[in-house]
Amino acid sequence: MSESTPAARLAEPRAPEPPARTSRGLRPDLVAVGAAVVLVAAAAAVGLYYNRPNSGVVIYASTPPLFALWLPHVGPGSVFAVLIAAATVLWGPTVVTRLSWRRALVAGYATALAWIFALAMVDGWSRGFTERLTTPQEYLHEVPGITDIPRFLHEFSSRILDFQPNSWTTHVSGHPPGATLVFVWLDRLGLPGGAWAATAVVLIGALTAVAVPATVALLGRPDAARVVLPFAILFPGAVWIGVSGDGMFAGVTASGIALLALSAKAFEHRRGYAVAVGLGAGVLLGFGIFLSYGLVLLGLVALAVAFVGRQWRAAALAIVGALAVVAVFALAGFWWLDGYHLVVERYYQGVALVRPYSYWVWADLAAVAVAAGPAVIAAARRGVAGAFLTKPRRELLRDPLLLIGVAALVTILFADLSGLSKAETERIWLPFAVWLLPMTALLPVRGRRWWLAAQAVTALAVNHILLTNW
Repeated sequence: MSESTPAARLAEPRAPEPPARTSRGLRPDLVAVGAAVVLVAAAAAVGLYYNRPNSGVVIYASTPPLFALWLPHVGPGSVFAVLIAAATVLWGPTVVTRLSWRRALVAGYATALAWIFALAMVDGWSRGFTERLTTPQEYLHEVPGITDIPRFLHEFSSRILDFQPNSWTTHVSGHPPGATLVFVWLDRLGLPGGAWAATAVVLIGALTAVAVPATVALLGRPDAARVVLPFAILFPGAVWIGVSGDGMFAGVTASGIALLALSAKAFEHRRGYAVAVGLGAGVLLGFGIFLSYGLVLLGLVALAVAFVGRQWRAAALAIVGALAVVAVFALAGFWWLDGYHLVVERYYQGVALVRPYSYWVWADLAAVAVAAGPAVIAAARRGVAGAFLTKPRRELLRDPLLLIGVAALVTILFADLSGLSKAETERIWLPFAVWLLPMTALLPVRGRRWWLAAQAVTALAVNHILLTNW
């Protein structure tokens, strides 16, 4: 890729804008992080109380609020994970400012890939990587039986409900058919089994580390994008990107939103590729809702990007591309709304029927706070303060850091209140949580390396103290 490629044609960095007066200061940031720590501790304490024998409450999470097992351990990836984290904290912010933007993105992707893989290797090659997607509840369990793709799509909805002889396994039934199709296609390409599946998931999931900052840059904040990139690399959610299907979902949809921003930029400069990129964005985002039903909520983030980009032709093309994907699946025999209503019914045939909404409606937020990390919590505090307390409303509508961050927060709130994700939100909400990262550019320059270190420590602590599931 040369310097003249679309992704590389970005403005030179400019000096970051000073934060609004009332959002300055370390103390409010630490208060916000402290509140998140209290929330996580309360969710853990209440969850453990519910886990007592004969408590009468079933939450199905042995180490609440996370879905994991208590198992302090080290593994072959431990040393590498620590070295990658240390190098990114010490040199990442400086290197990002010195490299050209194209090279910074390439280096960022490579580093994120190494970070995710090293974290997975803390659990070992088999337990942490190749066997993650091969359990009886996972997608690969069904792949050998899918020999006719048209028939698979035509019959998919009829096998969603549980307690049938041919009911789909947990993850296949709980998602639209696109998620399973990815692994069927890998198998058809001669890449079968858990190792290839995990490799594909990590390669795609790592795209979040470049798609998010690239979107910020394309929307007119290349200075902020360079700040966000190291935070996107050391995102604690990387623990679940390697390896879970939701990490792949995050990579696909983040790339779609980045293409939407690129299309808007291309229309602004009258580039010939604007139409193709806009349609491509829609295809990825449209396919995203066939990976997970909840990803329809990402429409809020896409709308925020379209609004800041001020190029509604790009948004219109993306809608056309997304509707084309919907049409293809419908013609193949799967209607999204039918699947959604059936999966809600299936959801309440299982543990969701007994998992208490009164606990998980706030404990889910504690789980996603762990995946987001303390830097994102502090940055979100600054973003909310800037959006609603200190800056004119018109500035909110122009600033991608604020508008995208607020859209991501609203998306998480909607997902939480729906009650359709009780537990496991540290991975299920990864596609939403990555869009909180743009607000890390609001953190003060002097403390950024400390916040980066806090992100790395969070991920390392979770991965070494707990054995995460899925």
